[in-house]
Amino acid sequence: MLTIRSSRFLLPAFVLCGFIASAQNSIKPKYNNSVIYTGIEVGSKGVKMSVIEIGKNAQSGGAFNILKDSSVNTDFISFSDPTFSATLNGLYGLYNTAENDYQIPARRIFTVISSGVKMQAEKENKTAWVNKLIDEFRVKINEPNRQVEVVDITKEAILSHLGIVPEERRYNTFLIDIGSGNTKGGFFPFGTLETFRLFGLNWGTKSVSNATEKRCEGDNTLENYNKQMYKVLAGAENTDIIYAVNASGSYPLSDNVAISGGIAWAVATLSHPELIENGVVAVTYTEIAKFCEKLYNNPNALTPDALAINVNYKDQKEAVLKESARVHKVFDQKSLMAGAGLLLKIMRQFAAAHETKAFYLIKNGQVGWVSAYVSENK
Repeated sequence: MLTIRSSRFLLPAFVLCGFIASAQNSIKPKYNNSVIYTGIEVGSKGVKMSVIEIGKNAQSGGAFNILKDSSVNTDFISFSDPTFSATLNGLYGLYNTAENDYQIPARRIFTVISSGVKMQAEKENKTAWVNKLIDEFRVKINEPNRQVEVVDITKEAILSHLGIVPEERRYNTFLIDIGSGNTKGGFFPFGTLETFRLFGLNWGTKSVSNATEKRCEGDNTLENYNKQMYKVLAGAENTDIIYAVNASGSYPLSDNVAISGGIAWAVATLSHPELIENGVVAVTYTEIAKFCEKLYNNPNALTPDALAINVNYKDQKEAVLKESARVHKVFDQKSLMAGAGLLLKIMRQFAAAHETKAFYLIKNGQVGWVSAYVSENK
């Protein structure tokens, strides 16, 4: 029998529903008297769209529901002509899908550029590419006044916290969102929403992988990749991660560490297939360390067939096969190693013998900040 490990760290309904609702083939509202909105985000790796139903009692009762969760991988932060065209077409295509296929009016479609793109563009002096994308998108949809906000890291981190962490855990939870191009998060240290302490890193799953590949210098063997990756991660830990955690001041104040982003979804799915229906998975530092070892030494144990072999119920077995296949479609072995390695290095700063932090991987946190943005601007 499939055993479910319970967790008291529960997400709002709109995040928990997203795991199942994303597989639906049509827009099927869950609540009466609800309004449907769409958030479309250009991120470091591609373009994401979330179609969100917000009930009339959303603020007090958490009446949120994700109806659709779609993405197009375009690698925008490569800042090349092909990836620019792919990103523009992806953004335009998802916008058209929302407006024409789902019949969502333009005023309820929100379009943003993520902080990861903003930071990488500024780092490489490529901000002109972002401005060009916005301008050409406005032309393609014939909306010259369309707002496409370039979100800074602080606002994105606050929205992520508000969108992902339930209210009863808001003031003792440190949120970390590991993206493709950066990592951001933080917490509210004084028990109010007025003050937010930011946590930010210029490292994400893709940036770790890119830095590792540059160090490989033509030797593309897995052994060399692993060796160079640990050098990259050691440098990131010593120069950036330790400082960022200490500067945030979160260690003595946060009982819970919630980790979201694509790699959190991937690791949660592959490390605990028995919890396939759970939107939140509790983990330990030791578990993730063993997972990283398995990724390198025994990746066959993490294939969909291997993960589903001990699942007894047909529906759950099919869910494990489908969702783990999605993970392997998004991440290859090396990118999984890079993301899980970064996750482990961050967790290490909170894992101590004299005090135990509770770690939670959030499977659908990638749409959390967009959901909060829609709620804030609706």
